[in-house]
Amino acid sequence: MSAYLSSSGAARRPWTARQVGRFKPLLFLLGLAPVLRWVWLGMNDGLTANPVEFLTRSAGTWTFVCLLVTLSITPLRRLLDQPALLRVRRMCGLFTFFYGLLHFLSWAGWDRGFDPASMVEDVGQRPFILVGFLAFVLLLVLALTSFQAAMRRLGRNWGRLHRAVYLVGLLALLHLWWHKAGKHDFTQPLWYGAVLLALLAWRVVLWARARRTRSA
Repeated sequence: MSAYLSSSGAARRPWTARQVGRFKPLLFLLGLAPVLRWVWLGMNDGLTANPVEFLTRSAGTWTFVCLLVTLSITPLRRLLDQPALLRVRRMCGLFTFFYGLLHFLSWAGWDRGFDPASMVEDVGQRPFILVGFLAFVLLLVLALTSFQAAMRRLGRNWGRLHRAVYLVGLLALLHLWWHKAGKHDFTQPLWYGAVLLALLAWRVVLWARARRTRSA
C-alpha cells in the first residue's frame, strides 16, 4: 500500500524525502548525545573510578545500539509503509561506525599504546578481541562504501556487500558475549541478541518469500 491509516482512520500519504530530511538534524543531535554525555560526566567527575574502562565499554555499547537502530530502519519502512525512511539509514550506519571507531581507538590507544606488535599479539591471544576486530574491519569497509560513488561503482554488488552488516552484528554479539562471560553477566548480550536475531529472522522470512515468488 502506498498509504496507511492514521489513528483517526483517515488515509495519510507516506512522508516525502523532504519531510524526512527535516528530522535529520534532530537525528544527528541524538546520535551525538552519548558523546555530549561523556563530556558532561567528565566535567562533573562522573566517569567512575576507571574512566578508560567506562568510556571503552560505553563506546562499544553505543556501537551495538546504533547497529540495531540501523538494522531496524528497513523493517520500520515496510511496516509503516514509509519508503523515505531509508534516507536516514546511512546516517545511522555512519554513527555505528563512529562509535565502533571510538571503541577500537580506545582499545588500540589506551590498552595497547598504539603498538602494532602488542595489538597483533592481543588479537591472537584473546578470541573476543579477534571477533571484535573482524567486526570493526567489516564496519570500516561498509562505511567506506556507503556513499553514492561507491554505490554506482559496485552496482548490484553493493547490496550483496552491505548484507554483511548482519555478520557484523553476529560478530559484535559474540564479542560482547565472550567479554561478559568472564563476569557471568549475560543480561546485556541476551537482550541485544534477541533483538538482532529477530531482525535477522525477519530478513530470512522476506528472502524465503521472495524465493517462493520467483519459483512460482
